[in-house]
Amino acid sequence: MRSTQLLACIGLSLGSTLGASACSENDPVGPPVGTGAGLQEVATGLSVPLYLTAPAADPRLFIVEKTGAIRIVKDGALLAEPFLDLTARVSNGGEQGLLGLAFDPEFATNGTFVVHYTDLAGSTVLSRFLISLDPDRADPASEGIILTAAQPFANHNGGQVAFGPDGLLYLGLGDGGGSDDPDNRGQDLTDLLGSIIRIDVRTTDPYLVPADNPFVGQSNVRPEVWSYGLRNPWRFSFDRATGDLYIGDVGQSQREEIDVATAAEGAGSGVNYGWSVMEGNLCFRGPGCDQSGLALPVLEYNHSEGCSVTGGYVYRGAAIPALQGHYFYADLCQGWVRSFRYAGGVVTDETEWPTLSPGGQIVSFGEDSAGELYVLQAEGGVFRIVPEP
Repeated sequence: MRSTQLLACIGLSLGSTLGASACSENDPVGPPVGTGAGLQEVATGLSVPLYLTAPAADPRLFIVEKTGAIRIVKDGALLAEPFLDLTARVSNGGEQGLLGLAFDPEFATNGTFVVHYTDLAGSTVLSRFLISLDPDRADPASEGIILTAAQPFANHNGGQVAFGPDGLLYLGLGDGGGSDDPDNRGQDLTDLLGSIIRIDVRTTDPYLVPADNPFVGQSNVRPEVWSYGLRNPWRFSFDRATGDLYIGDVGQSQREEIDVATAAEGAGSGVNYGWSVMEGNLCFRGPGCDQSGLALPVLEYNHSEGCSVTGGYVYRGAAIPALQGHYFYADLCQGWVRSFRYAGGVVTDETEWPTLSPGGQIVSFGEDSAGELYVLQAEGGVFRIVPEP
């Protein structure tokens, strides 16, 4: 998400009354319309719900609120008390806030989870917390900071944090903000910004750089970097069936993009996604740019169709078998939901889903422990994708 979109379109920090219509100057021209799926309301009245996830084999839903709390939906009801409340530690302007949550694969036995937020100084913080004696409450005093990164601007903080199929932790960071990547951080391997990083937080405190990270041992390179050339990878996900990595990278002026790195190709190890040499498939700083060595998006759309891509998940649930293998994504401003399949380097079955659009701005998707998917709305609603009656 870019700051002008969040401040003008959503008005998260300024209390703007600019609704979705203020961001929808162009009607999207989309792919064929899909049928057979709809939305079921799970929770309302949340404070800008930005993410939803669940520990392995756990039926509860954990919802991240931008303003600093993590809420639980248990047995179909939103619990009154937060699982964790970091409001006093989190900056909440523009694209800042509590941005991501990932449960340790062994959460059921070790009670450990990781959060990503911007602190009161606006810096990125990645921290580890522990559960309390109450399984529905974390211990706020248990925070152990894993890493921090200074942010030169308030926007392009990234957001996603996730444990990959390899048990290692992946964190997506934007280019530090400002227009046009002024410090060329997208292509700067001496900096963590503009990258997805990969670290081991389970064997060493605060973390260990895996020996097979692509830039380990190279001089003037941060060894934590897994892939780079990203403007703002707000949401990425691993296909739980294949291990393929899908990244929704927010563009600037013309293009929004989805990048895919298959597990067979190393799930993005060492990949340069091109920003700010490229914006999508276009040369960003003028015609005739050098595209050698760059991984271009598998799918893009221009700003006649939307303004800010919201990456999602490949559906691997059981409720709607016809959707198996569809990757779902959305646009923040237009509020549409679309999907496609990706196999053998080819995008197929592009579909638009009017029945999965709740209205307003779609800021994120979520996935529960069973692989069912959810749509999160900036205005406070969380919805499960279910079979259409």
